Amino acid sequence: MIYKTASDWRNAPQKRILFFGMSGLGKTYLASMLRQTGDWFHYSIDYRIGTRYMGELIADNAKREAMKVPFLRDLLRSDSIYIGSNISFNDLKPVSSYLGKPGDPDKGGLEWGEYTRRQDQFQRSEVSALLDTGHFIDRSHDLYQYPHFVCDTGGSICEWVDAEDPADPILTHLSERTLMVWIEGTEEHMAELIRRFDREPKPMSYDPVFLLDTWTAYLAEFDVSPDKVDPDHFIRWAFSQALAHRQPRYRAMADGWGLTVGMSDVMGVHDEAGFDAMIEAALEARGQRV
Repeated sequence: MIYKTASDWRNAPQKRILFFGMSGLGKTYLASMLRQTGDWFHYSIDYRIGTRYMGELIADNAKREAMKVPFLRDLLRSDSIYIGSNISFNDLKPVSSYLGKPGDPDKGGLEWGEYTRRQDQFQRSEVSALLDTGHFIDRSHDLYQYPHFVCDTGGSICEWVDAEDPADPILTHLSERTLMVWIEGTEEHMAELIRRFDREPKPMSYDPVFLLDTWTAYLAEFDVSPDKVDPDHFIRWAFSQALAHRQPRYRAMADGWGLTVGMSDVMGVHDEAGFDAMIEAALEARGQRV
């Protein structure tokens, strides 16, 4: 790790940190709070995906739908209107809408082949965005003169890395440049994430092997054909499977490559001083275990 002790962190002229874990546990909350101090550059992996790597795909998909409407088709073909996605740090719906959900097309579902094609596009985009982290650290300091850097990753980071491989290219890149911190939720937090997702299910990205296994298991358990699957029901079901699937992956990343802080600790942080105290305590706790 680039900071091994609380003193290393406290005295660092340039603090560089990266948060990972399930969505909804406080990654963006912390990153936004730090950004608002004026001293931290906030690099959002999901924002980078939606603007740099999937922006054209998202816009073209919206145009494809617009082309089905004669009035809009004529305006598009004459360059009379512009269609694009309005992605922000706090609103990444264009990305999740493009990913879509598999199942019955009459319920807004995508055919399995198209769904997995978009999943593959997202995987390539997220890997590229993660490997851009070093570039943005340099850019934030050299160009914008920010002293500190915070990276806010998506929940699917654990799908593309092998924490047991000491030469994993993504984890090597990130750990050499940032202090990697897992925000761990309790069972109560996990239950709340499931309730929240159940109220408003959203598309997610998964490891291809896990996704195919989950899809196959779903079709068998509910005895339904692929084109009759209720898209929202499937992704709700898959999300609950994903929580159990991802937890050991996150833990291995934290144990081998970084730190762990609890969501309860995160919710007690209200300013930069409180944030520093949380990181220092986590570094001290890790030092005592090693």
